[in-house]
Amino acid sequence: MKKHCSKRKRNPESDDISDDAAFAVVLAALSSPNPNSLRPLIKKCLNKLRNSITDPILSLLPALLTFKSPTIASRAAEMVGSAALESLDMNQRISSDAGIINGLLTALGSSKTRLPVAACHALLDLCTTSVGRRRFAHSSALPRLLFGFLQVHKSSMISVSLCSVSVDSEGITSLNIGFEEDELSVLLLNAAIILINTCNIEQLEHIPTNLFQAFFAFLRNLWAKVRNEMLLKNPLESKQGENLYISNIRISHMAESLFRLSICASHRTKPLHFHVVERGIFGFSESGFKDFVSNHWEVSPFLVRRGLSEGDLVEVDDIFGPFVGLLNSTGKFPSFLSSMLPKMVSCLPISSDELNILTFLEEVKIKLGCPLICQQDIRVLRTDSHLKREVHFFQESLNSCCIEDPHYFTIEEVLKCQEAYKEGYTIALRGMEFRFESLAAIADELASLFGQPSVGANMYLTPPNSQGLARHYDDHCVFVCQLVGTKQWRLFPQSNVQLPRLYDPLDRLHGSEVQNSMAECKQFLLREGDILYIPRGILHEACTENISFDGSDGYSLHLTLGIEVEPPFEWEGFIHVAFFSWNENQKQAHNSFESSSGIIQDISVNLLHAAIGMIGDSDSTFRKACLVASVFWQSHTLNWLDLNQRVIFCQLIDKTNTESHFLEVLRSIELAIHKNKDPFQRIRWLGSLNLGEESSPNHDQYMPLMGMKNLLSLCIQHKDEVEAAFQRLRSRFSSEVIFEDAIESYKILLEKYRKTRKQYMNGMVSLHYEL
Repeated sequence: MKKHCSKRKRNPESDDISDDAAFAVVLAALSSPNPNSLRPLIKKCLNKLRNSITDPILSLLPALLTFKSPTIASRAAEMVGSAALESLDMNQRISSDAGIINGLLTALGSSKTRLPVAACHALLDLCTTSVGRRRFAHSSALPRLLFGFLQVHKSSMISVSLCSVSVDSEGITSLNIGFEEDELSVLLLNAAIILINTCNIEQLEHIPTNLFQAFFAFLRNLWAKVRNEMLLKNPLESKQGENLYISNIRISHMAESLFRLSICASHRTKPLHFHVVERGIFGFSESGFKDFVSNHWEVSPFLVRRGLSEGDLVEVDDIFGPFVGLLNSTGKFPSFLSSMLPKMVSCLPISSDELNILTFLEEVKIKLGCPLICQQDIRVLRTDSHLKREVHFFQESLNSCCIEDPHYFTIEEVLKCQEAYKEGYTIALRGMEFRFESLAAIADELASLFGQPSVGANMYLTPPNSQGLARHYDDHCVFVCQLVGTKQWRLFPQSNVQLPRLYDPLDRLHGSEVQNSMAECKQFLLREGDILYIPRGILHEACTENISFDGSDGYSLHLTLGIEVEPPFEWEGFIHVAFFSWNENQKQAHNSFESSSGIIQDISVNLLHAAIGMIGDSDSTFRKACLVASVFWQSHTLNWLDLNQRVIFCQLIDKTNTESHFLEVLRSIELAIHKNKDPFQRIRWLGSLNLGEESSPNHDQYMPLMGMKNLLSLCIQHKDEVEAAFQRLRSRFSSEVIFEDAIESYKILLEKYRKTRKQYMNGMVSLHYEL
């Protein structure tokens, strides 16, 4: 039988009776008025039958598992475990037997240690198959395991150790966790983690609140201890002794369980009111946010001086105070690096259009809890003042970095960051909103302010007289929040790219452009508390000086809060949603378009979506962020935002009507075929509008978009009919679309995105609990 921690103890007995006779004896004994008096006989017969499990014997196991004698019930549980490991077929048959499953769950609650140990072993044996795991996940097994574990585990001083083992035939190595705990505690914990990692979110949400909270608190504390063990230079030198049980619990298993439970723990990220974040960024002036959106958003830089408004001192919410205070508690700046960085784990990237957090977990679960990854989580760099290019401290690691084989930072490399800092290198950390609860709350509410799914937060620690990133522009808007020290920022004229789109390749800067832009440079010296807004596409660079104005020794610590406008939440995305929802409403009303029905109608729908995309490529207004889902939309005192967005919507609908040309769209699709490109790639997310809460989008199934070659062939074949249908469709959509209907569909889409991002944020924050 498979080992789950310590070696099982067996005392097999032999007998000369046949299997048939043994079965008959057990059946007769169970049917007798006092079966407990026949325990020695039943035990002998079970010893005979333990290696030859048949259907008749399976039928006896429910009764044997609930037998009054713990010895007999334990022997029955051992038989279940042995049979479960014989074959996949036998495992599935046992897993499908409700009587056996209920018998094992009853045995888990026994006060006699031997019986729950045997029952837990059998449960783990059944869980070696996906069928077995799913069967227990759909039963009451998980609450019973949690209750049993919390009853057995009495000490909060649990000790853990790590042991390196080979995971699979692919050579992947993982760290298993050993415990100075009794065997039953480790078995129950192992089984609970397996089932937590099998359950869907709805099943986890049905765990009784008291059990959920108690076990979640235990797991968070245990994860902190495991993380401390991982900081040892050689985990194999950890304390080991006779009482140490090496479990089958890997670090990634525990990380996945903590991540999954945090998804259901709504209290994980303490919320801030959006007005608190608004005041913390834009000050107390009632017109602050309005003036910003009207005059600066995605247009020009904007500076907020801490405590200053039109020359008068005003109170400003210090929303970053808890984060700075936490860093200060680790020691004098910038010594927090040596204590903070080793405790961080990698924030594995989630696909921008992923709407099912469990799909993400399935893809990355063996990497959860892994160390920081080069260039993904951390960059250590400076700009050479003569060459005007970036130099990386860990150049060899950078050269070896790739998606398939990422470079994980070792403890030695992490500790070298302090050395790099002293040599003038900036320490840049990405994903800070996934590492600190206070920053997660700020990012979440800032996203609500701008009606976007999420906001990113990066941290930059720059030593005196140094420049980190070279001059560049971003494909997203940023709020630079100066936390400690000072930094000199230089902003240059708009780059050649007007409102660059997220994920589009960024143009390289040429020497002549750099020289020509210096004369028009705007300079901003940021002091502690200042916030500088930089629109996407604006060239910028920043450096520290030797002179310190505030006793910070000339270094700088700042956060950038990035508003990444993803394709669905640009104005082009909103127009696509408006057209999609309007077309669906037409279908439901059975309002066919005269002769343009069926396949001709589908072709014209495809073409109009493509036309909207073409206009968006040439008109920067289509690339602007859509704010119709901003929390300010709900405020009756801020109707200016409603009017502002309605005006933009009407302008874009008019442009769609006047600039959507059939022949131009046809030529663009033909060109895309020649270049082997998909003109509909940017709007595959529209399929998400038709999905349920837990589904993953199958865009080809749910979208009305057809294959390019088939589309082009049909367009040519029915050119006149398609052109006429296209023109009618464009005209009717432009005249009939209702703004409010589009908003409802748009908010449904946004909520799906926000839900997944928040689940991801809660999960990652939980893995940084010790911070």
